[in-house]
Amino acid sequence: QVQLVESGGDLVQPGGSLRLSCATSGSFFSINTMAWYRQAPGKQRELVADITSGGTTRYVDSVKGRFTISRDNAKNTVYLQMNSLKPEDTAVYYCNAKVKRSFYSTENIHWGQGTQVTVSS
Repeated sequence: QVQLVESGGDLVQPGGSLRLSCATSGSFFSINTMAWYRQAPGKQRELVADITSGGTTRYVDSVKGRFTISRDNAKNTVYLQMNSLKPEDTAVYYCNAKVKRSFYSTENIHWGQGTQVTVSS
């Protein structure tokens, strides 16, 4: 069974920084693309950033230049460094990983439970 556990969410003032972490555990063959999504109250979940196993990244326009996604493949962990935070970044942040259970299996998508980020003065 594969589990993703996020941490690092908090209340922060506008202009502040936070670093989110998401650790993957369980039995699996490989982890391919890992991603961070967020969902604000009354809004649909949106992709914030993702990173391939080779390190290629992409970001939603609203966070470019402020957020950085990275991963430590040895620790099966993905990070989201968030700088210059704005009130509109307030949301529950979820991590997501595409995992193969074996060499021959297809990818399955797994989600973490979410961590709350609140940007407010």
